[in-house]
Amino acid sequence: MTPVVAVIAAGMMGAAVGRRLSDQGIKVLTSLVGRGASTAARAKEARMVATNDAEIAAADFLLSIVPPGDALSLAERFAPALKASNAKPIYVDCNAINPATLSRVAAAIAPAGCSFVDCGIIGPPPPRLSPSQTAGGEVTLAGPRFYASGPAAAQFAALRQYGLDVRVLEGPPDGASALKMSYAGITKGTQAVGAAMMLAAIRAGSAGALYDELAYSQNAALKQFKQQLPMMPAKAYRWVAEMQEIAGFVGEGSAAHELYEAAAHFYARMAEDFAADKEGSAALEAFLKNALAE
Repeated sequence: MTPVVAVIAAGMMGAAVGRRLSDQGIKVLTSLVGRGASTAARAKEARMVATNDAEIAAADFLLSIVPPGDALSLAERFAPALKASNAKPIYVDCNAINPATLSRVAAAIAPAGCSFVDCGIIGPPPPRLSPSQTAGGEVTLAGPRFYASGPAAAQFAALRQYGLDVRVLEGPPDGASALKMSYAGITKGTQAVGAAMMLAAIRAGSAGALYDELAYSQNAALKQFKQQLPMMPAKAYRWVAEMQEIAGFVGEGSAAHELYEAAAHFYARMAEDFAADKEGSAALEAFLKNALAE
């Protein structure tokens, strides 16, 4: 029987996941409680059905896809409805949180009697598939990887047949969160360091020389920065809590803890800049286009 999947919420990633599933014939539920017009528009475009918490709690799967700072509050919000439901959906936490935070989320869900899956999403939102990619009865798994761990991960992997690239990890039940923290610590941590140094070079008047040297000796890294950094300012507000989660993951006694707390502060400043005059964002864009005069 085709499962019913609830995706909370219809942000950029959640709506794209919902659209992928609905395109494969899945009924996708969501909640618009406290959400704005843009979220409602994304949900409608993805053919996600907005409904109440009780109906969501009767789904087969509930995928939590929210900013890291909202993961626990979402679990606490749905725990009563899940406890009252006879369906007991599999609760899949797909958020960028560290294992300690994950344990608090799992503890909030435990009294409801639902199976729990730790999931780390790595990669951009799944793209809309073309007719050729959905023809012939085969499902294309183009899009991010959904690394899943825990006893119920294999059940969540059933959504592979509906277009989600679910990959089950062997090992501890919080292995997916550990992987996500490690990977994001490298990729988004590198972006913070790169952007900070580019902005410093601009202030010092050495932007042109830095660009030329990167192009000469670090060309692969420069190409990666050109691909990633133009999109970073608009997403920086979401990465603040993620860097704080990574700081918790590496541990307060680790020197890396301060590194990721500093990255969180950097992204907070970039988010403020993007919400205001976009001076820093524009400077980064100009650097990456090699459009700054020395």
